[in-house]
Amino acid sequence: MIRLGVPSKGRLMEQSFDWFADRGVRLSRAGSEREYAGRVDGADGVSLVLLSAGEIPRELAAGRIELGVTGTDLVREKLAGWRDVVTEVAPMGFGHADLILAVPDCWRDCETLDDLTSIARDFRAVHGFRLRIATKYHRLVRAWLAEHEVADYQLVDSQGATEGTVANQTAEAIADITSSGATLRANNLRILNEDPILRSQATLFASRAAGGTAMTGLLSQLGL
Repeated sequence: MIRLGVPSKGRLMEQSFDWFADRGVRLSRAGSEREYAGRVDGADGVSLVLLSAGEIPRELAAGRIELGVTGTDLVREKLAGWRDVVTEVAPMGFGHADLILAVPDCWRDCETLDDLTSIARDFRAVHGFRLRIATKYHRLVRAWLAEHEVADYQLVDSQGATEGTVANQTAEAIADITSSGATLRANNLRILNEDPILRSQATLFASRAAGGTAMTGLLSQLGL
């Protein structure tokens, strides 16, 4: 039996169902919205498990599901050495979002990472502590900043509305996922003129522990 994990609600669930339906496999929720089991029609030997998008990387890595739909950002953030535990089967063409670094719009002299590096150095000299960047994506942000040789900062954890941390004075900048940038602008934040830390989208992943003829057959049926 191949266990397929799909986001349990919202647009990601609907678009995942549509993506599989376009390939001849119909997914549906088994009962009410409070139930997390599902039904699969059009493919033998496949069961549907409805999970939060954030749970799917962990379940893939543990081998409790063989296939899963989730964002590339979540896999790369939650799974150290993700290529060793999951395989990226196919980008799905929806759920696009960028992981970006944003600063207060009033920082007129901060356009690039070089500018941020200078500001961070001066900030530490004046305030006696490192400039704070609020984020949920510690692994990805830390690696990106190290790659660009930015050192005088500290990451502070944000599990709520990251865009509000600057106004609340718990951070000086943020690193977060955005699709349109509207929420950033509403909170007087501006994206640095740099490539995104990561361009993410919904992707079909397979556990490296999975395999065999059943998996090969299903992927072939999906045109993959």
